[in-house]
Amino acid sequence: MVRQPLTAEQIAAGQRLGAALRAARAGRSLVEVALAAGISPETLRKIEAGRLPAPAFGSVVCLSQALDVPLSDLADVWLADMPIRQAS
Repeated sequence: MVRQPLTAEQIAAGQRLGAALRAARAGRSLVEVALAAGISPETLRKIEAGRLPAPAFGSVVCLSQALDVPLSDLADVWLADMPIRQAS
């Protein structure tokens, strides 16, 4: 299976998600949050920097819990400015 390249909208969504996670982390260290979420600090660094614009769902769920941010809030950040898709 070949993964399709991300669209510009998906890359922008990943950058918004990274910024939201970085803001939610506030005074906590990156290492502390990464370990609480069960991911590597390097993975969290890439997500926050927008270099990993489509993180695994499980990682986002665990970050949501570690940061005490509702998953629906992170979904809203991801979906902001995304084009609405029509059902076919």
